[in-house]
Amino acid sequence: MALESLGIILVILLVLLAAGVPISYAIGISSLAAILRIMPLHVSVVTAAQRTFVGMSKFSLTAIPFFILAGNLMNQGGIAKRLVDFVGALLGKLPGALLVTNVGANALFGAISGSASAAAAAVGNMVLPGEEEQGYDGALCAAVNGASAPSGLLIPPSNALITYSLVSGGTSVAALFLAGYLPGIIWAVCCMAVAVMIARKKGYYGAGKAFRPGSLSVVTLRAIPALSLIVVVIGGIVGGIFTATEGSAIAVVYALILGILYRNITWGSFCKIVTESARMSGMIVFLIGVSNILSWVMAFTQIPQAISEVLLGITNNKYLLLLIMNVILLTAGTFMDVTPAILIFTPLFLPIVTGFGMSPVQFGLMLTYNLCIGNITPPVGNTLFVAVKVGKTSLARVMPYMLMFYAAILIGLLLVTYVPAVSMTLPHLAGIS
Repeated sequence: MALESLGIILVILLVLLAAGVPISYAIGISSLAAILRIMPLHVSVVTAAQRTFVGMSKFSLTAIPFFILAGNLMNQGGIAKRLVDFVGALLGKLPGALLVTNVGANALFGAISGSASAAAAAVGNMVLPGEEEQGYDGALCAAVNGASAPSGLLIPPSNALITYSLVSGGTSVAALFLAGYLPGIIWAVCCMAVAVMIARKKGYYGAGKAFRPGSLSVVTLRAIPALSLIVVVIGGIVGGIFTATEGSAIAVVYALILGILYRNITWGSFCKIVTESARMSGMIVFLIGVSNILSWVMAFTQIPQAISEVLLGITNNKYLLLLIMNVILLTAGTFMDVTPAILIFTPLFLPIVTGFGMSPVQFGLMLTYNLCIGNITPPVGNTLFVAVKVGKTSLARVMPYMLMFYAAILIGLLLVTYVPAVSMTLPHLAGIS
């Protein structure tokens, strides 16, 4: 029954996605079809409605719309320029200074805004004039911008990690947030390494002169208010001063005050930001709600147990099992956004990995890192397409460079997958793993 139900879900889901049906409707319809196989129509419809309501009724979900609103306020609030100047002051002497600055600023801005595409657009537009002036290859600049933007999705606050916490049955958000720092930094460092290597080969040198201590102090002071958001929110959550939901509300107030002080947010722009944030939040919360139908079907028909038996029938070597999971997740990530993929694959794979001793926290980072790669891989690859557009180039010119970045980022994935310390060191040190 389990494999038959899984087959029904996958076939209908793929057909609906191919037909252009929104992912939330596709998940709901395919899950309802699986329920119809085991229950009468009137019972199936009521069950689906109940599970959707239950899925959207969790108080911890409130953190997602608040963090989305805080990110959108930051996007509007003139933060990107300050972060670009700050990173440039620190890394400006490295070969390909503007490329390296792009990577570092993307990691910081992506963490603050919660959006890889927003980071690629905002930071990319900031560094592009300087790159053009210094004769940088436009395709290389677009590749650096696109490849590095998702690193910020791993660095907290992260809506993807909050979603995983909900689906995994309450994995500590504080532990996940702390665990995200090193994988996010590894992603950024991998991109920097490739950028520096290519810059050396092409003869792109660092800044013409070193930043004076005075100028470094100025750009640091300008960046501190934005960077403090991460310190205040994450420090409060990890320190037990407030919950993730309360932290998200604090982030909204902080971002709004900062935008007003910078004079980049007006009443009109604030109303637009709230409207757009509500629209984005509604989409995500509804998606989580209908995905709860899918989770219920999987639990009722014992699909995770069946998948576990199939994989363990192939091999009981945990390293090979993790490799198989990575291949599946990388493939799925090229066609699906991060949130729906987390909702689908967490209940499938989490029981398997916990069965051979992997921490749910480490698996959450492995899963999220995997799926973030989908942001920069065609055919979905929204962040990659934003970077190409910002860079005023073509995908055909960008892809040869992207292959080198993919290779480096995959090395980071292997570290996150097979070296528990990468994810678990900070939570262990904080005593919350």
